[in-house]
Amino acid sequence: MEFAKLHGLGNSYVYLNLLGDGGPSARGEGGQGSGGERPVPPGALDWAHLARAVSDRGTGIGSDGLILILPSQVADARMRIFNADGSEGEMCGNGIRGVGKVLYDRGLVRSRHVRVETLAGILALELFPEDGRVQRARVQMGRPILEPARIPARLGDGRAPVLEVRLEGEEAVVTPVSMGNPHAVLFVDDLAKAPVQEWGPRLEHHPAFPNRTNVEFVAVRDAATLQMRVWERGSGETQACGTGACAAAVAAHLTGRAGREVAVHLPGGILNVRWDDSDVVWLEGPVEEVCQGRLDVEWLRRRGLLRP
Repeated sequence: MEFAKLHGLGNSYVYLNLLGDGGPSARGEGGQGSGGERPVPPGALDWAHLARAVSDRGTGIGSDGLILILPSQVADARMRIFNADGSEGEMCGNGIRGVGKVLYDRGLVRSRHVRVETLAGILALELFPEDGRVQRARVQMGRPILEPARIPARLGDGRAPVLEVRLEGEEAVVTPVSMGNPHAVLFVDDLAKAPVQEWGPRLEHHPAFPNRTNVEFVAVRDAATLQMRVWERGSGETQACGTGACAAAVAAHLTGRAGREVAVHLPGGILNVRWDDSDVVWLEGPVEEVCQGRLDVEWLRRRGLLRP
């Protein structure tokens, strides 16, 4: 089974291109075709289990999750994303830039303007290639969701509410925002001392967020600059999170801390976010391919990844 590993600011995913006929292929002894290659029916694979296996940095490839690129009836391609723990996510701002790069660099689309179907809706990308390969991408992320019932968050009615969450005697004040997936934005004075490893998992699994949540720890440098660390739902602390950067920008503006256009500084680098006057959020950042390879069919079998 051929794969590619890409990252956006260190937020890395393993990508499987499932746009071709007959599904993915795997290499093993006795296979059909040149070099022992034979098709693996997509229905034979447990995607959640595969995501956990390939994400393992000791016995797998090492990543923050798995992204499938699938045919779509309404867009250039459809994206499914599985977190490192096997749970399926709605969207990923860094991951979708990788989808655009795979489509363009491999000649699957010719236009620099691409539409990708996700569980959060159809999103438009503008790709910026150099020498025929995409280096950056801008994503139309859609309108932020601020109604508690749609985030979802259990805290009553209203837009952009501030939620006080009790964590074993401590209190965290967060701003819930959805960018197609749930986020809890927490503003801090000193990012280096932010309790990411302690509060991240506790907020992720807090009953106020019935679908769990991503958690952003944000320090405001000035009205146009944010610093952020992120605890991603299903993956833990990562180097960057595109939807998280968007949620942080929205929360910072709504609470009077920043303007509508900000640079979000993460451990992996900088993402640029703009919340325009029509209420649409735009995300721009780099994307890079790390490697290509092939998963061995015997490894799939030994890990119990192939269904009977």
